[in-house]
Order: sequence, then C-alpha cells, then structure tokens
Amino acid sequence: MSELAERIRTRLSEIADPARAPGMQAYMKSAMPYLGVSSVPLRKACKELFVGLSFSSSAEWQKEVLAIWRKAQFREERYAAIELAGIRTARGFQRIEALPMYEEMIVTGAWWDYVDAIASQRLLAILQAEPEAMKRRMREWAVCDDMWKRRSAILCQLNAKRETDLEFLYACIAPSISSKEFFLRKAIGWALRQYARTDPKEVARYVRYHPELSPLSKREALKHVAG
Repeated sequence: MSELAERIRTRLSEIADPARAPGMQAYMKSAMPYLGVSSVPLRKACKELFVGLSFSSSAEWQKEVLAIWRKAQFREERYAAIELAGIRTARGFQRIEALPMYEEMIVTGAWWDYVDAIASQRLLAILQAEPEAMKRRMREWAVCDDMWKRRSAILCQLNAKRETDLEFLYACIAPSISSKEFFLRKAIGWALRQYARTDPKEVARYVRYHPELSPLSKREALKHVAG
C-alpha cells in the first residue's frame, strides 16, 4: 500500500460505525465488505486528507488512484479512490489519456455505485476537455459487450444540462434502446429524465417517436414531464 492509501484506511477506520457495515454491504449486494462509513463523513474525511495534495504528472496521479483502487479491502476505500480522481489539483489531468484508468475502475467495479459516480462526473470532465475524442470513444463503448461501459456512455452527459449534445446522447442510447438489461433500461430513463429538466418537450417528443423504449425507460424519462 502507498502511504496515502494507508492514511485513507486508517482515517476511515477511525470514523466507521461497524454496526452499520453489514447493512450497507447487504444493500449494495457487495462481495467486498464495508467499514461502515456513510457518504457525507467519507467525503469530509477525503477532503481533509487531500488538502494540499498535488501530483507532478497525470501518470503519477493515475498510479496513486489505481493503487488505492486495486488494494482496497473495503468498499469505502474505492469510494475514496473515486474522490481522489476528482480533486481540484487533478482537473488538468481529466484528459483522454486518463480514460484507461476509468475504464479499469468501471470494468472491475462493475456495479452502479462506482460506475455512476465515475460516468456522471469524471467522464463528463474528459468530455468537456476533449469533446471530439471522447465522443468517439463513448460511441465505441455504447456498442461494446460490457454492460457497465454501455451504461457509462449513456450517463456521461448526465450533468451536462444545457451543454448536452442531443445527437451524441441519442447515439449512445440507440444500441441499448431495446435491451432487456435492467441497468441499461434504467440508465436510458435516467439520462432522459435528467435532460427533461432542461427541455421537457424534447424528451416527450423523443419518447413519443421511440415506441421501442422499455416501459421502465419511458416511465423514468417522463417522471417530471407534465402530461
């Protein structure tokens, strides 16, 4: 373990409530155990641990993030790795060369808590920095065999609001639009529902012209759209 990884584990252990850990593990259906640290104190602890932290290169930053991710014994340590990936001093490293790191985290994490945080925050940062290169890669992910990479492509503009590229969003949805996989159906509905906050009429139009959308996707998409 790196020195930072050890400090993270020590601090999380200090603030953990072990009595909560089994319930958290059961809720997330996780093979990896929990320490018993909920999201708010975890983020607070990470913020304190990462004060003044900087990296000389993207490679150094990625090495540290992956060291924490790969050596994690508790799920909260992987949450801390995701937090580290998003620190302010690493903002300039959110480029296409960081995508293999996130890809490893998505594929090996293979569950919605990891994937959704990475897709909606970290992948969006790369998309904003290098839109054309990132769109090409996400279009590839949208048709690949890995469900979690497909979900990531669908969700990578989740927080883009008015900057959402609709053509790109629909291109990422299209390969999974008829999927029977719950996590893809849910992602499609969520992405559309989020954009409906910006343009509800457009989302209503899209749903109307795509009857092949699953009932779940439609229901999620139109949740906040007036009848």
